[in-house]
Amino acid sequence: MSDDGIRIAVIMGSIRPGNFTGKTAALVVDELRARGATVDVVDPAELDLALPGRASTPDARHMQETVGRATGLVLTTPEYHGGLSSVIKLVIENMGFPSAMAGKPVALLGVAAGRIGAIKSLEMLRSICSHVGCLVLPGPVSVANVRDAFDGDGNVVDEGTEQARPWRRSQSAGSHPDTRVPPRGVGGYGPGRVHRVTSAREEAGSFRYARRDSNPQPSGPKPDALSN
Repeated sequence: MSDDGIRIAVIMGSIRPGNFTGKTAALVVDELRARGATVDVVDPAELDLALPGRASTPDARHMQETVGRATGLVLTTPEYHGGLSSVIKLVIENMGFPSAMAGKPVALLGVAAGRIGAIKSLEMLRSICSHVGCLVLPGPVSVANVRDAFDGDGNVVDEGTEQARPWRRSQSAGSHPDTRVPPRGVGGYGPGRVHRVTSAREEAGSFRYARRDSNPQPSGPKPDALSN
């Protein structure tokens, strides 16, 4: 694709091997590339990023250049202990000042092991991104019960999640792909849940919003919460 086309940087918010944040982000990457966008994946597991207050690193400067070239960004995070991951915060801290993210349209993606989803972490991430000058898009993606959505190889096993993917639904629906809604009552997308899909080729528009369950989450720690 030519340099003047849409270029999206997808930034990972977890470094655990096999993390569910990366598996979910891979769906976004596939969708963007299927729509003709050039995608740069920024994986902090492969970068040497300095702690706040320490000198910047060559990896941080390279990351800033990658973000600077991007038309828009996708930031991802698991929800840990009711907040965003320290990994995605460290990435933001290494974007320089003024931030390389300033002025960029940013879509947010969060995953959580619990039923309520990544609502709290996405609220925090939205606030931080707005503060550094990002144009945060409406409609963040929150994936609840994420450990049930994928198998060990990263394949989608939740039927509702698979049916919600635009290029899957376009095979069976006759309306415009930006306005169709997924089937109700399938794989957790039943009554009381909201799902909206917009075109991923419009990096300056929303990607997707999903509230998987409106019921509150039980109190207490989530099992294996840090695996997200």
